[in-house]
Amino acid sequence: MEYNIVNNKERSRFEIQLDDKYAFVDYRWRNRDLAIMHTEVPKEYEGKGVAAAMVKHVLEYAKEEGLKILVYCPYTAAYIKRHPEYKELVVKL
Repeated sequence: MEYNIVNNKERSRFEIQLDDKYAFVDYRWRNRDLAIMHTEVPKEYEGKGVAAAMVKHVLEYAKEEGLKILVYCPYTAAYIKRHPEYKELVVKL
């Protein structure tokens, strides 16, 4: 499924609006590195690929922008272990 993922810079998160709720990946900046802090999906949307779509989007964004990432989010860490092609982006896992 395709989702409209938006980088909400004001709230420091990538997000998807799902009806009246949001799924999101929180991030912070650590120097020039993108620190991925937390992924959250509303209960009723779990298991539908929402988190995977968001994390992939964030990792592709980092790749395109030439950024390195710090991973504090357990879901993102697990995603990268399943998709080792993104390991090159990681400064800290």
